[in-house]
Parts: sequence; C-alpha cells; structure tokens
Amino acid sequence: MLRLLLGRLGSFIVTLLAASVVIFILLDILPGDPAAILLGTSARPDTLAALHHQLGLDRPLILQYLAWIGGALTGDLGTSITYGVPVSGLIADRLALTLPLALLAILISTSLALLLGVTAAAHRDRAIDRAVQGFAQLGIAVPDFWIGLLLILLFSTGLNWFSAGGWSGWSAGAGKALAGLILPAIALALPQAGVLTRVTRAAVLDVLAEDFIRTARAKGLDRHTALWRHALPNALLPVVTILGLQVSFLVAGAVLVENVFSLPGLGRLAYLALSQRDLIVLRNVVMLLAAMVILANFIVDLVYLILDPRLRARS
Repeated sequence: MLRLLLGRLGSFIVTLLAASVVIFILLDILPGDPAAILLGTSARPDTLAALHHQLGLDRPLILQYLAWIGGALTGDLGTSITYGVPVSGLIADRLALTLPLALLAILISTSLALLLGVTAAAHRDRAIDRAVQGFAQLGIAVPDFWIGLLLILLFSTGLNWFSAGGWSGWSAGAGKALAGLILPAIALALPQAGVLTRVTRAAVLDVLAEDFIRTARAKGLDRHTALWRHALPNALLPVVTILGLQVSFLVAGAVLVENVFSLPGLGRLAYLALSQRDLIVLRNVVMLLAAMVILANFIVDLVYLILDPRLRARS
C-alpha cells in the first residue's frame, strides 16, 4: 500500500514538473515583447533594455525557468508587470472566488448526475429515462457560457432574483457571496452533469445485471435498497474517473463563465493577463490551474484505492 502511494506521489510530482516546462516554453514563444507593451512603441532602446534587465528577460531561458520554479517553491511568484503588485497576492485574492466556484459546480453536477443517473437506470426505457437522457444530451450540446447568458436573462433580467454580474466578496457575508456564485456554478455544472448522468446510468445498469444483485433480490432485498446500497457503490469507479477528467473542463469553462458574469476570478485574471501580455501573472495562473487538474487526478487515484480493494491487494 505504501509503495503504491509513493508511486502515485512520484507520478504527481513528475507530471507537475513536466507541465511547468511546457507552460514556460509555450508562453515564452508567444509573440510580443512585454517590456515594449508596458512602455509603448515609442520607448527608447536603452529604456527597453533596462526594463528587460529588471524583469530578468535578458537572462538565458534555463535561468529564467529555474528562478521561476525556485520562487514558486518559496512563495515568491514575482511582481505583476501590469498591476505592479506581488503576483501571489493577486492569485490569493482571485482564488478566494474560483475555488469555491469550482467546488460548488462539482457539488451541483455530481449530486444532480447521481440522482438522475440512478433514477434513469431504475426506470430503464420508460418516460422518465427518456426525459433524463434528453436532459443529458441537452447539457452536453449547450456550452456553459451560453447557459450562463440564458440564466442571466431569466433569473437576473427577467425575475431579478440574482445579480447579473460582479461579486460582493466574502467580506459582505457568506450568504451574499454564495448567492453571487449560484448562477455561474449552475452554468459550469450543467454541461458536466449531462456527461456524468450518462456515465452513471450506464454504470448502474451494468451492475444491476450482475449475479450478486439478482441473488440479493432473490433473497428478499427490496429494489430501492439493492439500487442505492449495493448497485451505486459498485458503479462509482467509472463515475469517479469521469469526475476527475471533468476538472479540466471546469477550469477551461471558468475562464469564459467568469467573463460572462464579470467575476474577478482566476479565469478572468488569466484572460486579462493574456490581453495585456503580463507573462509573469499568466505563467503563474496557468500553472496553478494545471496543478489543480493534476491534483484532482491524483485524488482520483487515491479514491480508487478506497473504492477498489483489488488495487490495494496488488500492492
């Protein structure tokens, strides 16, 4: 067991390092000079050279990379070219929105998918099953930012139940802050819930066809207990797999959804940093988003060990 955990941890660290190298190289080859963008096209060559030296852009790439990684390990992410403040503070402020938003979206999509998927499997080929599959197909087909616009039109412009955009922050109270995240979280959750609902339905149907379920029913176990207590736990492995993969789609969707709702999160910060060619901010934000995806898949591996005793036996 310990050897397996150490192996998973080693893979996690190697993947993080590989992702950092790819992110550093890809962002370095982006067109445009950050110093020239900051100073303007009329800046003198000696002024540009001085700013290059100040930002460390005149050093070899390997030294720039090592300085970035070393700073990240000590919590020093550098200073934003655009805002002139430490990047760590910028990211911490935006993470206070993006992390609860992502967790709320995962909670909504998972709860909705498990409920609908199990219900559809329990009523296979009936009207409720067809309705659930229609919802799942619609969720898959409609992009999250379009769902966000529809939610704004209905619940903000039409019913005036929620704000159309912006965020009050946690200082205004947890209730008000969470209320500002409900519509964006639903917009992020519904497409993922569509995918997860179909996976849950298929997985539960496969388990319901197993001999141990038929044996349990033959011994007098009622259908509801057999479905929720025995079929669902044994169908969770493929559901957890897809849930881990969905984190990357949530991260990508957050960039668009945060812009639709004018939320000051990591996605919007990355968008603004890209438009302003603030590579110091963009590099750290993209690395953090990638680390969140890698961490989610690492957690999925650990959940596998809990759900499947066969993996623990092999170790």
